[in-house]
Amino acid sequence: MAILRGFTPLLYPPKLHHFPQSRVLILAKSLISIPNSISRGFSIIHNDSQPSSISKAATFAFPETENKVRLSEELCKETEETLEWPSICAQVSSFASTAAGRAACQRSGLPSGQARAESQKLLDQTAAAALLPQALDFSGIEDVSDIVRLAVAGELLTVRELCTVERSLQAARRVLQDLERIGESSDRFTPLLGILQDCDFMTELVEKIGYCIDCTLSIILDRASAKLESVRLERKENMEKLDTLLKEVSVSVYQAGGIDSPLITKRRSRMCVGIKASHKSLLPGGVVLSVSSSGATYFMEPRDAIELNNMEVRLSNAERAEELAVLGFLTAEVACSETRIRCLMEKILELDFACARGAYAKWMNGVCPEFIEGFEKIDSRRDGNFLQVDIEGIQHPLLLEPFLRSLSLVPKQQSGTAKMLSQSDQAMSSGKLLEGKAPVPLDIKVQNTKKVVVISGPNTGGKTATMKTLGLAAIMSKAGLFLPARNTPRLPWFDQILADIGDHQSLEHSLSTFSAHISRICKILDAASEKSLVLIDEIGCGTDPSEGVALSTSILQHLAGCVNLAMVTTHYTDLSLLKATDSRFENAAMEFCMDTLQPTYRILWGSTGNSNALSIAKSIGFDQEVLDRAQQWVQRLVPDKQKERQGLLYQSLLEERNCLEAQATEAASILSEVKKLHFEINSEAEDLENREAALKAKETKSIQQELRSISSRMDDIIKKFEKQLEIANPDQFNSIMRDTEAAIASIVASHSASGFMLTEETEYHSTYMPQVGDKVYVKGLGDKLATVIETLAEDGTAMVQYGKIRIRTKRNDMRPVNNVKDNFNRSKPPLKEQRRSAQRVIVAENKDDDSTFGPAVRTSKNTVDLRGMRVDEAALRLQMAISECKSYGVLFVVHGMGTGAVKERTLHILRSHPRVTKFEEENPMNYGCTIAYIK
Repeated sequence: MAILRGFTPLLYPPKLHHFPQSRVLILAKSLISIPNSISRGFSIIHNDSQPSSISKAATFAFPETENKVRLSEELCKETEETLEWPSICAQVSSFASTAAGRAACQRSGLPSGQARAESQKLLDQTAAAALLPQALDFSGIEDVSDIVRLAVAGELLTVRELCTVERSLQAARRVLQDLERIGESSDRFTPLLGILQDCDFMTELVEKIGYCIDCTLSIILDRASAKLESVRLERKENMEKLDTLLKEVSVSVYQAGGIDSPLITKRRSRMCVGIKASHKSLLPGGVVLSVSSSGATYFMEPRDAIELNNMEVRLSNAERAEELAVLGFLTAEVACSETRIRCLMEKILELDFACARGAYAKWMNGVCPEFIEGFEKIDSRRDGNFLQVDIEGIQHPLLLEPFLRSLSLVPKQQSGTAKMLSQSDQAMSSGKLLEGKAPVPLDIKVQNTKKVVVISGPNTGGKTATMKTLGLAAIMSKAGLFLPARNTPRLPWFDQILADIGDHQSLEHSLSTFSAHISRICKILDAASEKSLVLIDEIGCGTDPSEGVALSTSILQHLAGCVNLAMVTTHYTDLSLLKATDSRFENAAMEFCMDTLQPTYRILWGSTGNSNALSIAKSIGFDQEVLDRAQQWVQRLVPDKQKERQGLLYQSLLEERNCLEAQATEAASILSEVKKLHFEINSEAEDLENREAALKAKETKSIQQELRSISSRMDDIIKKFEKQLEIANPDQFNSIMRDTEAAIASIVASHSASGFMLTEETEYHSTYMPQVGDKVYVKGLGDKLATVIETLAEDGTAMVQYGKIRIRTKRNDMRPVNNVKDNFNRSKPPLKEQRRSAQRVIVAENKDDDSTFGPAVRTSKNTVDLRGMRVDEAALRLQMAISECKSYGVLFVVHGMGTGAVKERTLHILRSHPRVTKFEEENPMNYGCTIAYIK
């Protein structure tokens, strides 16, 4: 039963009256005399404060098992340090939204699945978080673990600390509400909802704190308890009385000349008035509380104010005691909710981790890995066998970060959300940017029958980086992180990732390089299980090569039978020969370019690589005499120049592969161009009908406008004629008639055949043979003046053009426009017309050869646009386009209309250019465009 003296809640029902039975809050009667400066000091005493004696259960049945577990944990932690897992956690911390989440990531505290199901759950959470339409709002959530610990320890919480608890619980509840609102539209967010779905948000505790404390002003409210409200009300009334009394006294002192201006102040926690030392007799019975530094002013408490000040002190102490009682009650409530608060904060931290992983996955464009086990059937196959590790295009996350930084995509923590660095920020924090180049993607493919992969190749060729990338991919997958790779990475779930990378030499423990190397491998063999991944760099190094090869072979054969997968790097050629005698082994080599003497950092699976030590030494600048002697030793050590033949074979394979890659690239480029051309042709074909309809509508509109103009002009002439008749004299009638007839004749002449035709024209018309360039009146066009563009065909028709319209008409439907000089010269056309006719004849003769040319379909590839250019510039551009055009190609020359200068120069070039076989002038479907056929 809890005892609380002097504390009576005003509104809360019995729940607030009853304290937890396991805790007793003792408030002594002497609390009234406790100074206000004490903020802590009350103890929450637990009835069950003495811990119950709980005997420890035996954790392990055998001591060696316990030692093995401890050894495994130690090796796994060291492996994470070697593979730079803390740096990955630091990257993820930039995306965490809570202070606790960021701190945990900085401590490498990202949770990792202890079983395949747990890791799959983490991956599902990450996938759901990556699909969030907007980031969840974690603002207001603070790490309250220290506050709860203080409450449990019996420390009295302050108003600010209680408000922090209340604010964090409310913010956690808002996060769930936001997540539920987002999850209404899809089931994809179920993994995230499952984190907070069954959490206790302690609504009652939040309401109690909110009822007792105003967290905005950080003050305890009057309604917190009935006594507190009563004390504060009484204190307010007492202060009003005291203030009224002191005002009256100060005014009377002022009026009596005892002070220059009324002064009310506080000295020694008591209210008083200021008075000159020479006039202190004005306050008989008053108490001097203080004196000014000059001694001229006394601060005196009037006799009538002594009792009121005494009351103020008593009420102030009572108020403070009651506030401490309220804080003690709320502290006890927080202490009682310790387990639930910690559980909720852990769930919030789990959700923050999931959202951070999702944001990290989007930042690095990662893909979700897939766990496989044993001989589980998957889609990817290689040489008829299933792949237990199938990772395409993976990039090391730490090597990828500088590239992302160069793209202004580096995350920066600000206000609890992950944001991107500005250009100036990244310039300051970029470090070594690797010149903005992306790391070379790696393809790691291991068949399910393979247990040991031996990687060989030159130094600095990427062997260790490849091995680290695989180990880091395994750790990231276990922790629910996406991988920066292509497609869907598939790999087993490894219970342990054990690595021996680097030199563990120790003078303190008397360990040489070899002894430290072998000592660590020995520990790895003891700790490894059938589901472990083992990574060993430069196995067997640091000792005699022959003994190193023998020991390494034995170790690898042992690993092939006791682990899931082992990957080792070596310079020993003999280790690559194990594949020939044991199907559990696989070889891989790091590619090395002999032309540049630089590694390409690509893996060649199934191959054996050379160290290329002499080539690398030569590129560094070694003395050629030293290299020559080394080459002689190589020839002695390798009979029959086996190494040389192997190198030549390796080089020929590389050349063949490069040739195939070049052919594949060229084929892909041609396919891309064909697709683009196909798209353009489809677009042009779809647009033909629209263009034809638009041209017809434009011509119709033009004719209608012309008719309206003629009608309007005729109406004006008639109105003018009628008006003149009304006011004219009879003598002027003939003159008005002549003027009117002349105006009408001018309109008719401008829209009909010219009046200069000769009488002999009728006779000439019957024998008229149209020539290219002749001007004729065409009956089918309403006797419109048109131009002959093609001579008579076998069917007795010729092609004429009127504006943008081209039609074929009979010879009898054409009337030539000739004067006497034209008729005289008809038998001998000008030289220019002769050339034009000859060119037209050539075009007509070659018309049957269209089959040798490509399709006359206009695309961006076969079009040259000369509009807006000067004549010389257009001529030069056209000459270049003709020269660049493929044989038997079709060239669309867009010259437009304008003044006609560019068009005339274009036609002149097309007639005289030796590569132009023929050309077609513009037509209604290609207005302002000439089509040229190139040899």
